[in-house]
Amino acid sequence: MARPKICVVGASNIDLISYVPRLPRMGETLHGTRFHMGFGGKGANQAVMAAKLGGEVAMVTKLGRDIFGENTLKNFQAWNIDTRFVYFTDQAFSGVAPIAVDPEGHNAIIIVTGANDLLTVEEIEAARPVITGAQVVVCQLEIPIEITLAALRIARQAGVTTIFNPAPARPELPEELYQLSDIFCPNESETELLTGLPVTTLEEAERAARVLMERGAGAVILTLGERGSLLVNAQGTTYVSAPTVRAVDTTGAGDAFIGSLAYFLAAGKSLPEAMRRANYIAAISVQASGTQTSFPTADQLPPELLA
Repeated sequence: MARPKICVVGASNIDLISYVPRLPRMGETLHGTRFHMGFGGKGANQAVMAAKLGGEVAMVTKLGRDIFGENTLKNFQAWNIDTRFVYFTDQAFSGVAPIAVDPEGHNAIIIVTGANDLLTVEEIEAARPVITGAQVVVCQLEIPIEITLAALRIARQAGVTTIFNPAPARPELPEELYQLSDIFCPNESETELLTGLPVTTLEEAERAARVLMERGAGAVILTLGERGSLLVNAQGTTYVSAPTVRAVDTTGAGDAFIGSLAYFLAAGKSLPEAMRRANYIAAISVQASGTQTSFPTADQLPPELLA
């Protein structure tokens, strides 16, 4: 049986994770309890999640010619991700993300995008075969907006389903970005920043999602952390709860959700069913430390989840 085909256009970073007794205040120096280094970047995370589930995944990204970049390429190859359009530059270091995580699993992240900023429209055009050959294309905001737009335009012209994750958050986005998004998938804080509306209740979340729909998105899926996710589209509103678990580290949970969502949509599942399964996988990810290391593989999941 053919594997679901996903193309991710986005950033690759190295996560530098410090576990701390609490998140530091301005100007404060804290002693951490332990340190972990891992592969990250929203695009890379989402690609690895889809690949861990068994997807046929292509990654379009740019790395620095440094040890972080070389190891990132090896990591993609270890998960059988198509790296034909993983580019390198000697004009910048690979992207990094220093992360602080407290005992409750809350985190604070600084992203230095580095080589990710140097992806060009010409390189996206060269990657057209993997973009148009996918069933689902996933993009985010860790690379320049014009590069994301170029990828989404190619996908739209080819009739490929697009998922856009507006992260890291910023207050304003071009109208075309909404219009090119079959599925616009922000979390709570991103939704509040984009709309100026609270999302503390499901009713408020639906109201904010309707604002994003009015801007041109085909459908909106709000990820609501431990509350699950909310779908708002032309057919109405669907709330999908998440399993109740004890979170150890929430870093990368949103990427686990989106990578899983892309996989299940490419596998032919309906939006609500894809969300239900993605909620389950994201809930597993928060019960372990790290980012990609916390993502389960297909053989660690109940067979019925992947059926």
